[in-house]
Amino acid sequence: MEKQDARQGWLAAMQDRSILVPLAWDLGLLLLFVGQHSLMATDTVKAWMSRYFGVLQRSLYVACTALALQLVMRYWEPVPRGPVLWEARAEPWATWVPLLCFVLHVISWLLIFSILLVFDYAELMGLKQVYYHVLGLGEPLALKSPRALRLFSHLRHPVCVELLTVLWVVPTLGTDRLLLALLLTLYLGMAHGLDQQDLRYLRAQLQRKLHLLSRPQEGEAE
Repeated sequence: MEKQDARQGWLAAMQDRSILVPLAWDLGLLLLFVGQHSLMATDTVKAWMSRYFGVLQRSLYVACTALALQLVMRYWEPVPRGPVLWEARAEPWATWVPLLCFVLHVISWLLIFSILLVFDYAELMGLKQVYYHVLGLGEPLALKSPRALRLFSHLRHPVCVELLTVLWVVPTLGTDRLLLALLLTLYLGMAHGLDQQDLRYLRAQLQRKLHLLSRPQEGEAE
């Protein structure tokens, strides 16, 4: 009976203009972000930007991505009247599920930070290209190992699993949050092709970075 009522609620929502209009607006914002993120990452656009903007190409890409993301967050329309896929309302779930989600979100953000230590964050942001050019050191990617270049070619986003956790592990999954989670999950999964060799490289790089970070503390202890 509950499943039938839920199904009827979703069917009614798909005919409710007060729900469909904000969902269509949110979908448009997400498509704007995904379109910008993908179009500016194509070889044709990157070649054009490199031709006219030189070493600023990556920095402009990051700036445009940040602007698109700000537009999504600023103009996102919540759908409070929409149906929910799940909601923790009854005790003890109403207490423990939000706490569990909070803990998993904290762990995910800590993992995101640790993964960014593995990657060359200055190069990802486009900063390294600029100061390498100023110092006459050439292109930073030319100095990367074949294993690193192989990893970059397989990975759309370095924190895919952690972002999926933040998107899906929530105590209440409403209509607009479901739209956000579904579309970004599809987008992240389309070109995410890590293999065992990539994972071994990531593990080795993380251990090396942590060792480097622990060196000053070892010196102080001595």
